[in-house]
Amino acid sequence: MCIRVIFSSSFFFFFLLVSLHFPTRSSSNGSTEEEETLAMVKPDGVLGNYTERIKNAVVESGFSIIRETVIQLDEHRASTFYVEHSSKSFFSSLVKYMTSGPVLVMILKKENAVADWRAIIGPTDARKAKITHPHSIRAMCGLNAEKNCVHGSDSLESARREISFFFGEISTDAKNLCKSTVTYRVNLSGRW
Repeated sequence: MCIRVIFSSSFFFFFLLVSLHFPTRSSSNGSTEEEETLAMVKPDGVLGNYTERIKNAVVESGFSIIRETVIQLDEHRASTFYVEHSSKSFFSSLVKYMTSGPVLVMILKKENAVADWRAIIGPTDARKAKITHPHSIRAMCGLNAEKNCVHGSDSLESARREISFFFGEISTDAKNLCKSTVTYRVNLSGRW
């Protein structure tokens, strides 16, 4: 009987800890909602061998990687993807940078995926991230505001558009198939 009480107390504590650490959102019918977001490891992240460390951080943060692909962007695709920055002075250097090597593009899924991914990657300027968010992905592998290692959708609407840009329209069955056939090694040491 004593063991039973200890087990129950331990389980309750674990459940409480997990519940506090991972808040859930509910839909109007009471079920929890998961979101999808687009994550991209930019050329400096891929060429700098940060891909596995970033994927470990993704999985350790509770995301599922639904689908992924490594591609080489050409000038047209990079310009189209970043069209909202086309009038800015850094646009041409951004396109040059994004075409300088392969990128890893992933669809991530979990509750609050867009905001949580943005929190994990840190501020856009990697120099600022190193000071204000030293454990963020951009602090780990980014160099500055342009060469910041990773991209994350800034809203659900952007995520839908960006996922479609790279992966087209994907059926739920295809996503589940991709998810079930990919195995990820997870580093449980707590360090990226």
